[in-house]
Amino acid sequence: MGHDPGFRRPGAPAAPMALTLRLEQLRKDFGGSVGIAVHDLQAGWTTGSNGLAVLPQQSVSKLWVAIALLDAVDRGEIDLAESVTVTPADLSVFNQPIREKLAGGAYQTTLGDLLAMQVALSDNAANDIVMRRVGGSEAVQRTIAAKRLGAIRAGPEEKVLQPKIAALAWKPEYSFGRAFWTDRDLIDPAVRHAALDAYLADPDDGATPVALVEALARLKRGELLSPASTARLQQVMAQTSTGPMRLPAGLPMGWTISHKTGTGQDLFDQSTGYNDVGLLGAPDGRTYAVAVMIGSTTRPVPERMTLMATVAAAVVAAHDGADPLTAAPPLKSPPS
Repeated sequence: MGHDPGFRRPGAPAAPMALTLRLEQLRKDFGGSVGIAVHDLQAGWTTGSNGLAVLPQQSVSKLWVAIALLDAVDRGEIDLAESVTVTPADLSVFNQPIREKLAGGAYQTTLGDLLAMQVALSDNAANDIVMRRVGGSEAVQRTIAAKRLGAIRAGPEEKVLQPKIAALAWKPEYSFGRAFWTDRDLIDPAVRHAALDAYLADPDDGATPVALVEALARLKRGELLSPASTARLQQVMAQTSTGPMRLPAGLPMGWTISHKTGTGQDLFDQSTGYNDVGLLGAPDGRTYAVAVMIGSTTRPVPERMTLMATVAAAVVAAHDGADPLTAAPPLKSPPS
């Protein structure tokens, strides 16, 4: 008999008790603000620990911008071949590889390429451009609501959200050099703490781990987008270059993963919004949607990555009929 972690859907089967106990143990041992959820697409069960907590998504929210774009494509309102001219005014803050393409002052690309950049490379500028093209954060939230994705918030553009978290107001110069970091360091620590605490208490881009895995499951089942758009988004997610030592590091050879990471800001020894969510594919064709969200922690990066890899390893062990309570990530390079 499985253990009911508190968010079992009516009529759904119980999850394996050993897996649920392992996830609970991992969360409690890690400490801080953590939520974990796992959904078996074939069996239909969902389990986890603190899976109904609303935690910051950070760049995980780029998935919903991508879905809003592809939904508009499916309705015939937008063409991914549409040409886009990216200029310095379009740039955002933090991770934005597209900035390197603006050496000549402008960069010509397409919406389809921006989709790949925002998901696979987690490019903040590409995401902001796509969000504006679909009608802004309100339009993305309407897509989330229309598709009944539950406790998921779209969040604003990165150039709006990130300064707010740091108690700053957006300036165009934050797109270049160290201007954002310089201004952030000048903010009174008490003011920064207050802004960060307010964000964590009610994140603009918040979501529950359970809502995330159930949304990913519906994406995989083809319930959110057309077959072509579903395949395209999963292919882009499979090409994700960020977070190779997070969930992917817990998978042995033969398993696949299509995922999206998120990484928030730090304040002294406090790190926020460190996430990985994805679809884990077993060699026999079974699929698991997994979300590990670290809302706030003082644990170092290697320990955060180990937590995520160990969650993935526990899912693999449960799938294989082994004991999740003793599962550990394989001592090998993660799958590509």
